[in-house]
Amino acid sequence: MNDARLHSAAAERNREPILRELQRLLPSEGGTLLEVASGSGQHAAWMSAALPHWRWLPSDADARVLPSIAAWCANQPNVLAPLHLDVAAETWAGVPPALDALYCANLLHIAPWQDGLALLRGAGRHLRPGAPLLLYGPFVQDGVPTAASNLAFDADLRARNPAWGLRRLADVSDAAREAGLRFQEQLALPANNLLLVFMRAADPAG
Repeated sequence: MNDARLHSAAAERNREPILRELQRLLPSEGGTLLEVASGSGQHAAWMSAALPHWRWLPSDADARVLPSIAAWCANQPNVLAPLHLDVAAETWAGVPPALDALYCANLLHIAPWQDGLALLRGAGRHLRPGAPLLLYGPFVQDGVPTAASNLAFDADLRARNPAWGLRRLADVSDAAREAGLRFQEQLALPANNLLLVFMRAADPAG
């Protein structure tokens, strides 16, 4: 294994259930997909191999992980060079203006809420009408008991950084709507995680 490759045990555990849903949700004709917060690059390598009609654009705000992403994806012809992308930037340099999909795993709870809002606004700017935003991670749902493991995880995150923590699904949905994204569905995945599906509205105000 190339020494540049970082390894995430969580990425290994959740990649198969996420991929099964992406194979169902993403159009078979393919397109260009931006992955925000690609981390080690394991998801980009695994999912792009299973979705050969999709051009996968991995990205991360931490420039130090870009060599790992490149190493993991070195043999994937449909993966573009990893992009250094801070979602909080006013413009997303290097991101195509009309994406066919945007995928982001495990970012909202380990970033300030303002970054989450910026992610949603960026998706509203760059997704073409009808294109999906796919968000994976743990969320808090009103009226649904939160799993003990997620409560402990939330407490640990907030102890490490008060700006971090699990987000309310209602807050994410409201912010997405303001960004021109319509909630489509939520999918329960293993270990008390959700995959949230939003669709870029034809009318940004819709």
